[in-house]
Amino acid sequence: MELLSYNLPLDWNLFLFGDDHEGAALRHDDGWKQLVDMMHSEYGGLPASRNYGVDHGDVIEAIQTDDYRYDHHETKEALTLDQIYQAIKNRDPIKKKILCVIDGNHPAKLHRFGKITAHICKELRVPFGTWSAKLTYNDNKGKLQFKHYATHGFGSITSTADDPQRQRTNMKLALKRKLKKKFGDTLLNTMGHTHKLLVCSPSEELFIVDKENELRQYYTGAPVRKHGFIPYDYRWYCNTGSFLKLYGESISGYAERAGYDPIELGFLVAKIRGGTITEIVKEIV
Repeated sequence: MELLSYNLPLDWNLFLFGDDHEGAALRHDDGWKQLVDMMHSEYGGLPASRNYGVDHGDVIEAIQTDDYRYDHHETKEALTLDQIYQAIKNRDPIKKKILCVIDGNHPAKLHRFGKITAHICKELRVPFGTWSAKLTYNDNKGKLQFKHYATHGFGSITSTADDPQRQRTNMKLALKRKLKKKFGDTLLNTMGHTHKLLVCSPSEELFIVDKENELRQYYTGAPVRKHGFIPYDYRWYCNTGSFLKLYGESISGYAERAGYDPIELGFLVAKIRGGTITEIVKEIV
């Protein structure tokens, strides 16, 4: 766990991405280039200088040649050092925008080799978030905007429902269940790992009160309770997608062999306006 704090303008964009898997033949190189280009472009009416990002880990494939999962047909670069060099090169154009890089189970499996993600962060001079980081975003005067729990993630998110809408709802609820009790004061809660691209928005419910002898209607929001607690239903929960394709011509990766269904490749962008999250957008690559 790492605790990080940043002073940022009231209007900005937060790119939420991860599961790059550099070294895999099925890595979506063009998708990563699209992320980098977008972070250096105007987004949501704001200049590129207002774009920041959190990388949710698995920065390299890290499956060595003596690993039972290794298959040279699905490997672009098998050597761990070369994967590390390329992962650094991939992030160099956006290193000044990265708020932290989270570890992942793929590089962590090579712990005997060393702390791979931490080394990449050191070379880039960006914060290493460990497996999970809690980020506090303040305005430029030091006043709190909101807090963010970011983790590589754990387990799986699936649904056996036949109806697509019920399937999506079940997966969003599973994501929420995984993240909601980790911290009590985080408006934004994000994870990678499962490669799903999911956004579970705060529940907004109508309520009526009387005020000055009149009935008035309002909607629930995210008020901070005693000790900073935010009710579970008033938070954002996100799964940040990946850049690893399911299928490739003349290649059968482990996801294909495991019978996984197609998923959306891409990342998310949280629009922060006036110091709070107003929308989180899926960007498909």
